[in-house]
Amino acid sequence: MGILRRKPKKAGQALSVLPRHVAIIMDGNGRWAKKRSLPRSAGHSAGAETFRRIASYCRKLGIEYLTVYAFSTENWKRPKEEVDSIMNLLRRYLKEAIDSMEREQVRIKVLGDTSVLDKDLQELISRTDGLSHQIETKTQANLCINYGGRDEIIHAVREWMNAPDRQELTESELSKYMYTSGIPDPDLVIRPSGEVRISNFLLWQSAYSEFYFTDTLWPDFNERELDRALESYAKRDRRYGGVKG
Repeated sequence: MGILRRKPKKAGQALSVLPRHVAIIMDGNGRWAKKRSLPRSAGHSAGAETFRRIASYCRKLGIEYLTVYAFSTENWKRPKEEVDSIMNLLRRYLKEAIDSMEREQVRIKVLGDTSVLDKDLQELISRTDGLSHQIETKTQANLCINYGGRDEIIHAVREWMNAPDRQELTESELSKYMYTSGIPDPDLVIRPSGEVRISNFLLWQSAYSEFYFTDTLWPDFNERELDRALESYAKRDRRYGGVKG
């Protein structure tokens, strides 16, 4: 759930409630590029820069977890050229993260089925994960790569069934086998680009998340846009199915 914390004055209007975990569906890269008569790869590159800025801003605000939908299990259906472009961006980002994580004070974790990725990418992910464990910071950025909410639930059930020490199947027990094990559920899910659907993102974890939709395309999403989402969240009355007196 959200925690009581004041934002730094320079970060914008002070809020009484700040989410512990923000999740974002990074959508609109292709449309952003099309509007500028640019290849879709240019949109993904611009979107990657937006992610860097927002991750840094979340650290400054004191948000502990940022989870972004970078590449879904369905995105393999896109043209090979576009898929290759996204994977190359991931390579570049992870290489930069290995060099800058300690300086930027943002841990990186990749969520999803990485077994189908190229071997060099798997190695970069492993190196990044190992380095992240050495970083002392309260901020963690989770990149959902080859991720799908339904696929994650199936994966978790299979892992539970094969666990030698499995316990009775409960919500808390199954959560241990999710890619997000050990990470609190998102308090706020943000969907840019004008779409108003969840697109198979964090289906299990977002059961009681607050949602915020904006027409802004992801490459144009900035710190002020995040402030607006946080201001909206601060006004919500979260009851989790109960009734407050």
